[in-house]
This record gives sequence, structure tokens and C-alpha cells, in this order.
Amino acid sequence: MVASAILPDLATQVVVPAAAVVGIAFALLQWVLVSKVKLTPERRGDGSAAALGVAGKDGASEYLIEEEEGLNEHNVVVKCAEIQNAISEGATSFLFTEYKYVGLFMSIFAILIFLFLGSVEGFSTKSQPCHYSKDRMCKPALANAIFSTVAFVLGAVTSLISGFLGMKIATYANARTTLEARKGVGKAFITAFRSGAVMGFLLAASGLVVLYIAINLFGIYYGDDWEGLFEAITGYGLGGSSMALFGRVGGGIYTKAADVGADLVGKVERNIPEDDPRNPAVIADNVGDNVGDIAGMGSDLFGSYAESSCAALVVASISSFGINHEFTPMMYPLLISSVGIIACLITTLFATDFFEIKAVDEIEPALKKQLIISTAVMTVGIALVSWLGLPYTFTIFNFGAQKTVYSWQLFLCVAVGLWAGLIIGFVTEYYTSNAYSPVQDVADSCRTGAATNVIFGLALGYKSVIIPIFAIAFSIFLSFSLAAMYGVAVAALGMLSTIATGLAIDAYGPISDNAGGIAEMAGMSHRIRERTDALDAAGNTTAAIGKGFAIGSAALVSLALFGAFVSRAAISTVDVLTPKVFIGLLVGAMLPYWFSAMTMKSVGSAALKMVEEVRRQFNTIPGLMEGTTKPDYATCVKISTDASIKEMIPPGALVMLTPLIVGIFFGVETLSGLLAGALVSGVQIAISASNTGGAWDNAKKYIEAGASDHARTLGPKGSDCHKAAVIGDTIGDPLKDTSGPSLNILIKLMAVESLVFAPFFATHGGILFKWL
Repeated sequence: MVASAILPDLATQVVVPAAAVVGIAFALLQWVLVSKVKLTPERRGDGSAAALGVAGKDGASEYLIEEEEGLNEHNVVVKCAEIQNAISEGATSFLFTEYKYVGLFMSIFAILIFLFLGSVEGFSTKSQPCHYSKDRMCKPALANAIFSTVAFVLGAVTSLISGFLGMKIATYANARTTLEARKGVGKAFITAFRSGAVMGFLLAASGLVVLYIAINLFGIYYGDDWEGLFEAITGYGLGGSSMALFGRVGGGIYTKAADVGADLVGKVERNIPEDDPRNPAVIADNVGDNVGDIAGMGSDLFGSYAESSCAALVVASISSFGINHEFTPMMYPLLISSVGIIACLITTLFATDFFEIKAVDEIEPALKKQLIISTAVMTVGIALVSWLGLPYTFTIFNFGAQKTVYSWQLFLCVAVGLWAGLIIGFVTEYYTSNAYSPVQDVADSCRTGAATNVIFGLALGYKSVIIPIFAIAFSIFLSFSLAAMYGVAVAALGMLSTIATGLAIDAYGPISDNAGGIAEMAGMSHRIRERTDALDAAGNTTAAIGKGFAIGSAALVSLALFGAFVSRAAISTVDVLTPKVFIGLLVGAMLPYWFSAMTMKSVGSAALKMVEEVRRQFNTIPGLMEGTTKPDYATCVKISTDASIKEMIPPGALVMLTPLIVGIFFGVETLSGLLAGALVSGVQIAISASNTGGAWDNAKKYIEAGASDHARTLGPKGSDCHKAAVIGDTIGDPLKDTSGPSLNILIKLMAVESLVFAPFFATHGGILFKWL
């Protein structure tokens, strides 16, 4: 008698889509609440114009600070709406331009997938013996080619839509956050956080529902051939991640070219404040926050989620779940994600409804509580799913053998991933928040100029790698010991199970950043800007935490995909002592450096053009510094757009073509070395780059805010100390927003691509070694 799960198959078929629908409904509810903040001036009963944001509990308008300061509210609101419109248009036109190029690439790559996988059996339509159980017949390779291509396109389109919707929501919310800041920091926080939640829940739910529908539709053709079905589904992960790569690199180059250009000329040379409307690059800078940090991050985490699900499903399909056709245990990865949506929903209510933020220093703790609460609630959720959704004992495929595993062991695997994510999040926060000594030390080093600031910042980044790597290593060791590669895949899923909350916190940062920019450009009071700055400083740290999660999960996902690839390519052991593997290892470890060099140089050359343009406008447009004439924002937006579209192609090609070239010419052993090398070196560089950049940024904000006695000795804005901090921040920009976050896509993408093409490489790969 085979032990079966408590949860019946029918219940699973209801629970997964139901959770996704709840997630989407919750996202729409948050969006409706945000849209209640009006961007049009309304008339009061006494006939005077007033922007009454949201009416109070008794229906009367809430008292605005601006009223006592006598600023003309009508003008402020109209100005905010205009600026928001300009940012939204810039972001939309950039994404459409980017998607045209990416769409072309997607079509070419889809054809490649079909040709490569179809040629494995010479485009034969006959059934073939299954790869893992030779006594059974499976669907032809041609079917695998067709369905993998369809899955790839599905993943790619879902990834693009996730990024686009995120950007739309962020540009919709930024000015509303600015207007709410007039009523206090609590109101502004809720608006920014709700908008982030819209993106988080939409992305988590749509990723889940599209994958679930794809599995069910593919299942109509595949029937009992689960091995073939889930091998074809891996295309979904490849599609998601390949689009994320272009979104991250293109968006990262765009945002940082504008940011560096605006900072160097505006703050350092002209001594004008950040986001000053006289700065020609200011609109491009704010557009960049949305296309890089929001659209890029959305696609990136969607890719991680899709790949970890695919890695777990591939391994499960050749374990007892797949062999015995047990639907509920097979869907365990999707059940984790479903429970994750509900857990995050409960968590979000703590930030928006149960507790109210009244002071500036409550912002960061509130965001940190989100991480802790979601992790605690999710731990209970995982225990429930493991008890109901898994048989008490089962076997997991472990490189050719079947390993007996108990359901509680799988619970531990997911939980260790979840808690490792939290540890990485908090370590990242410790190293990048200006509330702690590491960033304060970096700020202090600015006394002696930019050089010492750079030295301290680099040292901080390298040091911040230590604990996250131990956390990742521990979770890999434990999950692999308990449940082989399946354990590692579900540990990655555990880390990503609270993706809705993670994304909400992450998207909150750029929205607050934009809100501050709009306040400055609309000429709002100093007090409003102080509030948006406080929101933004907390957002900076949470963005670093989000990147930490993305990198940690990428390491686990990549290893799980690597395991699935090694199994599919029929490699018994990856032996480092064989020259074939070792050369792959060396080259793989070099790739993140090559990739980083490309992306950093792209930002540098684009920023150079931007600096020249901003200088030209300041020197040639009369009345610009006096504020009597408007700068030419459009030219700066065009420079950023053109540079990022042109510059995102080479790094993208490097990542996409390397596995194909190595697999075809050098074979699967060398490719396995390459993947291991890229994983090991990529994770380290990604963590250190992200944290160094985050620390420099917050060291600058620490000096600007002047909140403590120590900070006041370093300031004020415009002092030598502050200028040294701005230079550090400018160097850190491409590190934390272009190279660092793109590297986690590099390691995942090469692994998932190798897995998708594994049947071809195993059959026809290694041309050079066959000749030698």
C-alpha cells in the first residue's frame, strides 16, 4: 500500500487557483484604496479650491499642514499631476521600446529552442522510451520541443507583463504618496506600501496561476507521461528569466546613467539639491527608478519563482510522486506558493490596518516587522501544507537512485530556506542601514575625502558576504542531506514563498524615492521633503534587503537547476580533477567579472553622455540656474533610452550564448563545470556589489539628514564631507542597481538554459572533444 496525502486531488485543484484569485483580488482592493487619493483639486463647500486627498472618518476633510503655510494648494496638486504624467510617459515609452527589441530576441530564441530540441530524435513523431525509466514509453522529442517553446513564450510574456504592471502601479502612486505626505508620514507610508503590495500580490498570483494553467493544459496531451510534461514546463522558467535579464540590465543602465549624470553636475558642480527642477536629468532619473528598480525587480523575482518551481517539479516528476502519478504531492511546490500568498495577505494587514505609523522613526521597524511576521506565519503554513499535501513517506530521485524521505524532512527543507532568507535580509540591513555602525563608519571616513570613503565602502561590501554565504551553505547542506536536489529546490521556494511581501517592501522604496522627487520639483515645503526623505531612506535599506533575497534564492535555485541538469544530461559525477570540468570551472568563475565589466562600462559611457548634455544645458540655456526657464528634459530621457537599449544587448548575448556554445562544442561535463564556477563566484560578487552600493547611498543620506550629533559634525549638504559621500554614492550606483542585481539572473539563467537544452547537449554536444 502506497502512503497517500491527506489532501484529496480535487481539493488541490481548487486550492491553487483559489489562492491566486484571492491574491489578485487583494491587489485590486489595495489599488482601489490608493486611487481614492485624488490628483485633481476639488472644490470645498466655501468655494475655495483645496486638494482634499482622502476624506476623514467623519466625511470631513483632514487638516493639511500646507494650509497654515499658505502655499497655493491648487498649484501644488496640478504640478504634482504634471510631473507624475511626465514620469509615467517616460517610463511607458522606454518599456515599449525595450520590449520591441526583447520581443525580437524572444522570437529568435523560441525558434532555437524548437530546432535544438526537435533535432534530438531527428524531428521524429514516434514515441520513445522514457529517459529515466526505459521500460515505459514517453511522448516524442518533437512534442517536448513544441511544448518547451510554448512554455518559454508563456514565461517570457508573463515576466514582461509583471514588470510593466509594476511600473504602471508605481508611476500611478508616486504623486499620491507626495500629496498624502502633507497629512503626515503615516498616510504617505500607507499609500506607498499599498502600491507596493499591489505589485507584490499581482506578480505572485499571476506567476502561480499561469504555471498552474500551463501544467493542466499540457497534461491534456501528455496524459501519463509526467516526465515529459514537467521537462517541457522548464521552458516557463527560462522565458521568465531571459526577459528579466534584459529588464534588469536595460533598466539598470537607464536609471544609473540618469542618476550619475544628475548627481555629478547638479549636486557636485552646481551645488543644487537632489531632484531640483532646474536639473535637466531629473525626469530621466525618476523614470529610471521605475524601469530599473520596479520593472526589473518584478521580472527578476518572477523569474526566480518560476525557476524554483520548475526545478522542484522536474525532480518530483522522476521521484515516487511522478512515477505513481500522485497529483497532490506533485503540486507541493505550487501549494507552498498558494499558502505564501495567504500568509503575505495577513502580514500586509499589519502594516496598513492593524498598526498606524505616527513618527518617522517607526517606518523602518514597521517594514522589518513585515519580514518577521510573514516568515513566522509562513512557517505555520508550510507545516500545514507538508502535513496535508505529502504522504508520510516517499522516495526522491537522487542522481540515479531513489532516496526515502519523510514529510517532516521536507518541511525542514522549506523552513530552512525561508529562515535563511530572513537572516540574509537582516544581515543586509545591518550592513546597509544608516542606523548601524558599518554605514556610520563609512560616513565618518568621508572626513578625509572620497578615497577613504571608497576604501571603507569596498571593505564593507566584502565583509557583508560572510554571513549570507554561511546561511546559504547551511541551508544547502541541510536540505540536500534530507531530500537531495528536491530539498534544495523547495528550500529556494521557501525563501521565495513570501515573495508578495518581499516585493511590496521592495517596490515601496522607488515609490517613496519618486515621491520625494515630485515634492522637490513641485516646490513643496521643507517639512514635506523631510518626510519623503525619511520614507526613502527606509526604502533604500529595504531595497537592499530585497536584493539580498533575490541573490540568496538565486544561489539555491541555480544549484537545484544544476542538479536537474546533471541528472538529465546523464552525468554520474562532476569530477573537478578532470581537465574537461576544471576548464569549465575556471571560465565559469570568470563570467560574472566579464558581465560586470560590460554593465559597469555601459553605465559609465551612458553617464558620460548624460553629464555632457546636462553641462551643455546649464552653460547654454539662459535663465536655467535662476529658474526662469525650463530645461530640456526630453533630450536627457532620450540619451538614457538610447544608451540602455544599445548597451543591454552585449551582456544579454554573453549570458544567453555561453551555455549554448560550451554545450555544443565542449559537451556536458565542461558545461557542468561552467555552471558551478559561475554560481560560486557570481553569488559573492552580487552580494558585495549590492551592499557596497547600498552602504554608500545611505552614508550620503546619513550626512544629509543630520539626525544625530555625529551626522551633524559631517554635514551640512554641500560640505566637503558631503561631496565625498556623493562621489561614493555615484560609484555605488551601477554596483547596486545594475551589475549586482543582474548577476543573480546570470547564474540562474545559465543553469535553466542548460537544463532546457540538456537533451540536445547529451545527444549531440561536445563536438570538439569528439574530434580530439
